[in-house]
Amino acid sequence: MSDETAEAAQEASGGGGLRIVVVDDHPVFRMGMTALLGSLSGLTVVAEAEDGDAAVVAARTYRPDVVVMDLHLGDRTPSGVAATREILRVRPGTAVLVVTMLDDDDSVFASMRAGARGYLLKGAAPAEIERAVRAVANGEVILGPAVASRAVAYLTGLRSAGAPPVALPELTAREREVLDLVARGLDNLAISRRLVLSPKTVRNHLSNILTKLQAATRAEAIVRARQAGLGES
Repeated sequence: MSDETAEAAQEASGGGGLRIVVVDDHPVFRMGMTALLGSLSGLTVVAEAEDGDAAVVAARTYRPDVVVMDLHLGDRTPSGVAATREILRVRPGTAVLVVTMLDDDDSVFASMRAGARGYLLKGAAPAEIERAVRAVANGEVILGPAVASRAVAYLTGLRSAGAPPVALPELTAREREVLDLVARGLDNLAISRRLVLSPKTVRNHLSNILTKLQAATRAEAIVRARQAGLGES
C-alpha cells in the first residue's frame, strides 16, 4: 500500500491522539473494547479486526500506535502471537498490548518474545486497560497483576523474595508436578490417578516436558528431574 493511501486512511479514521486497532474474534468483546477505548480522552479506535490476517492489514493500513490483541483468533488464521510478530515486522513502531483469556506461562512468554509490550487478562478493570494502553504507547512494558508475579518467578527462578529457586523454571507448576511423579517411578496411569487427570492429559504434559527440557526420552527427563531435586521421597 502506498504512503498516500495509508495517510488517507489515517486521516479518515479521525486523526489526533493515540490510534488503536482492536483485534478479537469475539464480536461482543471486540465491540465492547472498541466502545470503552473510544470513550476515553485522547484515544481513537481506527480499525477492528477479527483474525490475524486482518490485524496485519489494519496495522499496515492505519499505522496504529497500539494494537490491542487477543491470542486465540480461530484455527484457520495466524494466532495472536504470530500476528504480533508480523505486525511488528511491518510496523516496528507499533506497541502490542495482549488482552486475552489465556494465562498459562507459554502464552505469556511467547507473546513477550514476539514483541508484545503488555499482557492483561480479560476481565481487567477499565482503568487498568486504559493505563496499560497509555503505558505501552509510551514505550513501557506492563503486565497485569495476575501474570506479573509468575513472570518474575520465571525470570529470576524464585517463587517469591527470599524463597529457594524454582526447579526447572521453564516448566509450569503442573508440568513439574507430573515430572516429579515420573522421577519417583510412577507410570502414566498411576500419575493420572494421583493427580485426577485423564491419561491423555498426562501424555500431553509429558510431551511438553520433553520438548521444553530438550530431552529425547523419558529416561533422559528423569535424569534432568533428579539433577534438579525432583523425584525425592
